[in-house]
This record gives sequence, structure tokens and C-alpha cells, in this order.
Amino acid sequence: MAPTKKEILAASAGWVAVTLNVVPGLGAGYLYQRRWKAYWMTSVLATTWFVLGAVLGQEADGAEEIQNQLIGLLGLVALAAGTAVEAGLAAKKSREQS
Repeated sequence: MAPTKKEILAASAGWVAVTLNVVPGLGAGYLYQRRWKAYWMTSVLATTWFVLGAVLGQEADGAEEIQNQLIGLLGLVALAAGTAVEAGLAAKKSREQS
């Protein structure tokens, strides 16, 4: 019999999910936890943030360009940190319910 979603999540190591969401890329920890909805939501948010930055920064001069890049980077780092915390809490919550 195949394991349920909760069993898979409970069996996943929280620290691995947190690390994968921060280090290699946004949402990789969700792939490890097999949480597809959370992965796709993170991918859509990151893509939207990137496209929005590209559209709004089209007419930027040198100083504005650097500021725009810093804001873009900080936004992606914040998204990575948020997903990392959420993935760790989800694994912890799943283990407590089991």
C-alpha cells in the first residue's frame, strides 16, 4: 500500500526541506516533501516577482538599476526564507499529529 501524503511529510527530515528551500533554489524542499501545490505556488510567486522587476525596471538608469536589483534579490531571499520556515513547520506539525 502506498504511503499517504501525511506519512510522506512526517517521514521527511525538516532540516533537509529547510536547507533545500534556501540553498539550491526556491521550493526545492517542497519537491523533497512531495508538496506539489506549495512548490507551484512558490514558483509562480518567484516568476511574478522576477517579471514585475523586469517590467518596472525597463527605464531605470545606473543608480536605479542597482537599487532595483537589490530589491529583487531581497524579495527572492525573503521568499526563500519564508518557504524554508513553512516547510520546517509543516514537517514538525505532521510529526506531532502522527
